[in-house]
Amino acid sequence: MSDDSLPGDDGPGRVARLRTDVSHSARIWNYWLGGKDNYAVDQEVGDQILQFVPALPRSAVADRQFLARAVRFLASEAGIRQFLDIGTGLPTVDNTHEVAQRVDPSSRIVYVDNDPIVLRHAHALLTSTPEGVTDYIDADVHDPAAILEGAARTLDFDRPVALTLLGVVNFIMDTDEARTIVRRLLDAVPSGSYLVISHPTTEVDGEAMTEAVRYWNSQGSAPMTLRTRQELLGLFDGVELLEPGVVSCSRWRPDPSADGEIVDVTHFCGVARKP
Repeated sequence: MSDDSLPGDDGPGRVARLRTDVSHSARIWNYWLGGKDNYAVDQEVGDQILQFVPALPRSAVADRQFLARAVRFLASEAGIRQFLDIGTGLPTVDNTHEVAQRVDPSSRIVYVDNDPIVLRHAHALLTSTPEGVTDYIDADVHDPAAILEGAARTLDFDRPVALTLLGVVNFIMDTDEARTIVRRLLDAVPSGSYLVISHPTTEVDGEAMTEAVRYWNSQGSAPMTLRTRQELLGLFDGVELLEPGVVSCSRWRPDPSADGEIVDVTHFCGVARKP
């Protein structure tokens, strides 16, 4: 696949939406994870945010590790073979398709994002085993109908699907709207499907996180919000939360081989099954 024929690319006008003078959350996350897919503005804003919450890179790592553990559980123990990954972010190690297809090469994965730089790197997400399938949709979490319509080209919605929304629901500023969007996605998948959410919270370093998000929202990038654990529990209404419930990403079923003391991070998460 060439850079000029990426999925969902509408040509030069579409690519022109890439702004290198305004920071973007996916690129800041990439910077904190030690990646190279970021610009000076992302590094500058990322460093400024770390003045408020120095431990945020640890949170970024914990969130990524949670994704790998959750997908591994869903593929190996829950038997899920279809994944709809909304808010994909920039490719890194242990992407959803890599973890799932390691368990079962026939797994089918659809990635969803609307960031131009993620679109430009989408080819890295479209590597798949011969037995499986990966696809990429350029769509916004605020438009679940478009996401579901695009995903239906690859996924069978008569069979269970894992909906993963890591670090994306926080860009839906209104909590009632967030719950409505999550419910719309859940309504489209059958019993036995799963919902996976991670979200920055006020539960750890709440005052500093509030100041950091206030600064972030002043930079002209897509605004985001923090939510309490109780508000996050509301996103799981109507589904069955798995143990240990809504917890810090570092505490969701940590690997037995994990070294050292487990430290709470600013991202909380949960995994639930649709009855």
